[in-house]
Amino acid sequence: MNDTLLELIEGDITELKVDAIVNPANEELQLGGGVAGAVREKGGASIQDECNRIGGTPVGTAVMTGAGTLKAKQVIHAVGPRMGEGDEDRKLAAAVRASLALADRNGQRTIAIPAISTGIFGYPVDRCARILLTEVHRYLQGGTKLERVVVCLHGEKNFQTFRNELRRGFR
Repeated sequence: MNDTLLELIEGDITELKVDAIVNPANEELQLGGGVAGAVREKGGASIQDECNRIGGTPVGTAVMTGAGTLKAKQVIHAVGPRMGEGDEDRKLAAAVRASLALADRNGQRTIAIPAISTGIFGYPVDRCARILLTEVHRYLQGGTKLERVVVCLHGEKNFQTFRNELRRGFR
């Protein structure tokens, strides 16, 4: 993918030292549980304060805040779909593209992205793997200043699902 390195890792996205981490957010940008809760707990109140000032963002979009005390420099809050709301695949693809483009526009060189919408939003991990990896691949083909994209997954099962999808190739 041009000169950009794509990595799959299993781990805690809040512990990564990258320019930006992607937080799977809700439309209200309220940092509740899952990755968002860990971002709030480890990054501090300033992240939620910035989200409150922004106010919200629609499904399929992303906004950026500071990272508080996290190792990352910025947090990109990407709003993925909830299963059952309709048109979920397109909305997930849009959220992934929006995250990458926002990082790129703001001069970020390294970004970590989790399996958006697969937690409480109920999106199937295998579908997320196919769409997320395909969208990352497509984005990187278009010319980017991103040097490294880390897909950071929680748990061995999720990691294996994404690894298997990556081995199948891009469609």
